[in-house]
Amino acid sequence: MRELIVFNQVSMDGYFADSHGDMSWAHKKDAEWRAFVEDNASSGGELLFGRITYELMVSHWSTVGPRDDDAKLAERMNLLPKVVFSRTMDKATWNNTRLVKSGLMEEVRKMKESSGKTMVIFGSGTLVSQLTQAGLIDEYQVVVNPIVLGKGRTMFEGVQEKLSLKLTKTRTFSNGNILLYYRPTR
Repeated sequence: MRELIVFNQVSMDGYFADSHGDMSWAHKKDAEWRAFVEDNASSGGELLFGRITYELMVSHWSTVGPRDDDAKLAERMNLLPKVVFSRTMDKATWNNTRLVKSGLMEEVRKMKESSGKTMVIFGSGTLVSQLTQAGLIDEYQVVVNPIVLGKGRTMFEGVQEKLSLKLTKTRTFSNGNILLYYRPTR
């Protein structure tokens, strides 16, 4: 069975996006962080997005040039298989992307039962919240950034029941980020 992982960056006060939906505060570009992100992306797997995060990702990664600092990561992001869940989109134009317009829970269950590499959700707070409530997420990788936003969006908005998690691993970066790995205790 394939695993479904959430990889999101949050502020010290728990927001993955600020009150305007901006996530650029989470992109610290030091050498150690860049190496980690590039290595993480090279592990393969299928990326899952909600519409808003998909639109942000495609607008950025499809325009990075070969001489840009993020060229290696952009190449990987553009090649990875992707699924966007949206009831309002008509088509997905980003390379290797499949659009799913309905049946989120059923589709994710089928994907988890199929063979293949780990699936990863970036951003996509509504998707994270819905799949959390359904008990379909196997691991939460949360990068805490040393910034306070004051207000914004949490990736768990709308979760109705408490979710107990077990910390399984941590990693501290020189830029102040701390990566926490949590698994549901179910």
